[in-house]
Amino acid sequence: MQKVCLLNLGCKVNQYEIDGILNSLKGKYETTTELEPADIYIVNTCAVTQEAEKKSRQIIAKIEKVNPNGKIYICGCAAQNDPEQFLTKKQVEYVIGTYGKGKLKDNFDKKGNGVCSIPKTYEDDLMATNVRTRGYIKVQDGCNNYCAYCLIPFVRGRSRSRALDSILQEAHELSKTCPEIVITGINISDFRVNGNLGLVQLMTALSEVKSRIRIGSLEVNIINDQLLQTLKDMPNFCPSFHLSLQSGSDKVLWEMNRHYTTKEYLNKVNLVRKYFPDAAITTDLIVGYPTETQKDFDNTLNYIKQVGFASVHYFAYSSRKGTKAGALPQLNGTIISEREKALKPVVEEMHNNYLSKFIGHPLDVLVEEEKSGFYEGFSENYIRCYIDSPVPLGKISKVMAVSIHKTGLLCKVID
Repeated sequence: MQKVCLLNLGCKVNQYEIDGILNSLKGKYETTTELEPADIYIVNTCAVTQEAEKKSRQIIAKIEKVNPNGKIYICGCAAQNDPEQFLTKKQVEYVIGTYGKGKLKDNFDKKGNGVCSIPKTYEDDLMATNVRTRGYIKVQDGCNNYCAYCLIPFVRGRSRSRALDSILQEAHELSKTCPEIVITGINISDFRVNGNLGLVQLMTALSEVKSRIRIGSLEVNIINDQLLQTLKDMPNFCPSFHLSLQSGSDKVLWEMNRHYTTKEYLNKVNLVRKYFPDAAITTDLIVGYPTETQKDFDNTLNYIKQVGFASVHYFAYSSRKGTKAGALPQLNGTIISEREKALKPVVEEMHNNYLSKFIGHPLDVLVEEEKSGFYEGFSENYIRCYIDSPVPLGKISKVMAVSIHKTGLLCKVID
């Protein structure tokens, strides 16, 4: 039996898709997700930043060192964006983009460029099985927003949604072995049923699933009383909300083609807290957008303090050819680095402030691994917990938070 090594870069959607490819190979090939000797290598690439695309190319060099004779098959966003950067590599046999991943196993005899135009309907030919404690279900692909900095609409296509019945079938099957399911997509805020926004309908249906349900990144514009009441009524919803921000400057938000103001964003955060006072509200920030002035950055610093996020994922702006922002003059790298340094302590303080709220409180933790003497996992509101005594892996344990430890909370099991 031939051995296939599957390697993944990028987001949770990519993770779901590589899991689906792995699932399609079961029974026909020996598989591994670790870089090791194999007959065939599948690399699922990312293009969200220049660095991600660079790492996608670097993996090929690493494969060549492990097995100079292995056949390499490339798929994903970086391949959709520029297939030629991979086709010039000696061991690369065949390249597809973001479309056709489910059929990749049937194309191991093909060579060259197999990148196709992106379909207008959801491609429902991948289904992931539980390969870890927390499972993912992809419900949507593509994006219509065309933010000025983002390449994703060009490599993933227009927004298209998976059929509700298909999602529920996978969710119920996954819940037999997986205690937590994360709902993911490129822009799940635009999930639709029969052409109409359908996130409320989806979450209502998922309330009957036995696993606890966590939802991926949302656009703030989707937040309203109806959605929040639906989530509050769910017995299995995990109260964590990742609400994309990108900048705390209204001027920069407008230039990014983000469709909200900082005032509107804060109003939605406050609405979330009305329904879920202890929810983790997290976000993304782009540092050093081409038009970001020092004043814009200072506004961002002050704004995130005002919001009080549980955590912030921030990263330096990365120019992407073909986007509106990619044609703008870029900021000096030293300026961007200085702004990242200024942001770090603010983000750390906010994170610790959020963690402190839960010291002395009980938490339900999905325990995922044993590491360095602790049993680690995440609470329902996505706090990393370090448990100081043995507990069953893959199960939810009730614990008491004792103190801040590393990036989360040190916890003791409640008898």
